[in-house]
Amino acid sequence: MLRITELAFPGLGIGKFEVNSVALTLFGVEIAWYAIFITFGMICAVAYCIFRAKQVGVGMDDVIDIALFTIPLGIVGARLYYVINAVIEGSQSFKTFFDWIDIRSGGLAIYGGIVAGAITVYCVCRFKKIGFLAFADCTMPGVILAQGIGRWGNFMNGEVFGEHTDIFCRMEIKNTLTGGAVWSVHPTFFYESVWNILGFAIANLFYCKRKYDGQVFIFLMAWYGLGRCLIEGIREDHMDLTIFGLSLRINQVIAGIFFVIFTALFLVLTFRKVHKPLYCKLPEKAKKA
Repeated sequence: MLRITELAFPGLGIGKFEVNSVALTLFGVEIAWYAIFITFGMICAVAYCIFRAKQVGVGMDDVIDIALFTIPLGIVGARLYYVINAVIEGSQSFKTFFDWIDIRSGGLAIYGGIVAGAITVYCVCRFKKIGFLAFADCTMPGVILAQGIGRWGNFMNGEVFGEHTDIFCRMEIKNTLTGGAVWSVHPTFFYESVWNILGFAIANLFYCKRKYDGQVFIFLMAWYGLGRCLIEGIREDHMDLTIFGLSLRINQVIAGIFFVIFTALFLVLTFRKVHKPLYCKLPEKAKKA
């Protein structure tokens, strides 16, 4: 764990200050700010989903049931993706089973979490006979909001920063990742947080005007892919696996693929005439009437 990081934003008139990655110690266990922000983001995502799910007739109990499966399996997927990537690039070694599951030391990748989470949501929705795409519209805005919140956990860790720059919003950082030197870098954690929260806001502007189930989900997948592809290109704090020895990182390529595929889907489905009505699970009283 990085613990102490010295930071400053001279272009914004913010002088040097320190952040500690550990928020508090509870019964001898250190609780990291990262865990607090991630947990808060998950709570916001579930609360948002409950709010939206009511509009398609899906009750809070169903949302909580899905969350109880999705959140743990999403974490497993995020960890598995990170471990596989780290092993292939040779940046870390995992000698014991505890090393593989030790998320307290960091190491979660959003792509693995999204894939594992989406598969889990689909399976549980099928079991409960809930429209998957309609439920994905209820879920995805909360997920991208949670990612935007979670990036502030990276800030407290002094990680997820970009290349050296003299831009007005540059961040001066000094910690173990910089070798104890002061670097002036892009605050990419902030870029991604703002991008995700902006996507959340846009999705809510047209949520009630969507033309088909899955439109909000598809839009946000494309939105996230575009932002992550651009921002990943200026990341400096990690050595990610590259594609065929090129300067493109695998995470950047995956994000670009997300953007292309989901943008194409969004455009095709938005401009064609959709015959299937929006999903709405009628309450039992309405069915009997």
